[in-house]
Amino acid sequence: MRLVTYSQAGQFRTGVMLDDQNVVDLNRASGGRLPTSMLEFLAQGEAALAGAREALDAARSAAKSGASGSGLIISLGRDDVRLEAPIPRPGKVLAIGLNYRDHAEESGQALPAHPVVFSKVSTCITGPGAPVHRPKASAAVDWEAEMCFVIGRKARHIKAAEAMEYVAGFMCGNDVSVRDWQFHNPTWMIGKGFDTHGPIGPWLVTKDEVDPANLDVKCFVNGEQVQSSNTKHLIFDIQALIEYLSTAFTLEPGDVVFTGTPAGVGVSRKPPVFLKAGDVVRVEITGLGVLENPIVEEP
Repeated sequence: MRLVTYSQAGQFRTGVMLDDQNVVDLNRASGGRLPTSMLEFLAQGEAALAGAREALDAARSAAKSGASGSGLIISLGRDDVRLEAPIPRPGKVLAIGLNYRDHAEESGQALPAHPVVFSKVSTCITGPGAPVHRPKASAAVDWEAEMCFVIGRKARHIKAAEAMEYVAGFMCGNDVSVRDWQFHNPTWMIGKGFDTHGPIGPWLVTKDEVDPANLDVKCFVNGEQVQSSNTKHLIFDIQALIEYLSTAFTLEPGDVVFTGTPAGVGVSRKPPVFLKAGDVVRVEITGLGVLENPIVEEP
């Protein structure tokens, strides 16, 4: 399933994609049993996923029979409807640096012995099509296409062999980075957490739909391909990351983890290339869809 958060007339709601243009409203389709918040939905675990499958099957049957769906099926073509970040305000946004060999090499860094972990603040999260700000404080704004995974169950001290049981699904992400601010301090956090600098989406693909160990990851800037790799080249895979992270702290439903970016970032080009207002960044990952965001001057 492709789970989404969408807004209608400014109100955020949970849904599941019926096709590329229509969303099944999960709260309405379940008679109010499923929540309108994705965090609350994921916290309900397998019961919520089962309810979403039932709603999707019922909507498909209704569509085949020509039924209208009685307001349960929402068209993305409406002016008052838009896709939002699948997890609009995660509890934690974690990210992994230098997790592809070629990116470590282009950055002039040694391969890490342990995952390089940093945080992006939750207010950086934004959704598909939403503008990404070129901040007033810097012109060194860079792209980083990444596969993200989302936690589906509370996890602490989880071994790698069981780690996938704690994953809800996967989505595209762009770890937008303000390079000069990134290196103001060794934690990287300040340059990774500017407002709007964490686009995710367009939907959360449940883990039964894809093999996260073999997904092509591509990034385009204004239609020109700037990154291309595959998740099979991750140094630390999802299982290893969950074991490592959950040893330190509790992972909770809705937590988002950016898994790292491959080679091809702007700062490593000669001369460096940074994003400017009017640019469009497009992240494509096999089976996870397309995440596209325009760059605008910070208001």
